[in-house]
Amino acid sequence: MTDEIDPEQVAAALALSVGLLRRRLRSAPVDGELTLPESAALSRLDRGGPTTAAALARTEQITPQSMGVTLAALEARGLIERAPDPEDGRRVILTLTETGRAVLRDRRSARTRQLAEALAAFTPEELEQLLVAAPLIERLAERL
Repeated sequence: MTDEIDPEQVAAALALSVGLLRRRLRSAPVDGELTLPESAALSRLDRGGPTTAAALARTEQITPQSMGVTLAALEARGLIERAPDPEDGRRVILTLTETGRAVLRDRRSARTRQLAEALAAFTPEELEQLLVAAPLIERLAERL
C-alpha cells in the first residue's frame, strides 16, 4: 500500500518554489528591461493581437489611467503603435510593432539564458526530472 500524497502539501511546496523562481527571474537584471506593466502589455498584444487600451486595462486588472501611462511609455519607445479602429473611428487600436516583438523576443531569450546558466549546475537526472515536470506545471497554471 502506498502513502497518499496530500495535494495541499504539494500546493504549498510548488507555491514556495515557483514563487522564489519567479522573484529571482524578475530581480535579475536584463539589458533594456521593461517594467512589469510594460512587459505584461506587450505580452498581451503579442499573444492576443491588436486591442484597445481599455481592454488591456481590464485584462491586466489595472486602472485605465495606469494603463495609459504604460502605453505612452511603450509608444514613445516605438514598441507599440496606435491606429483608428476601422469599425469605430472613436476607438484606438493598439498594435505591437516589429521593434516591440524584437524586445519581447530578446527579453525571453535573456531569461532563458539565465535559467540555462543556472541549470548547468544540475545533474542529467535532475534536468530530466525538471523536463518531465514542466508540462505538468504548465497544465496546473492553465487550471488556475
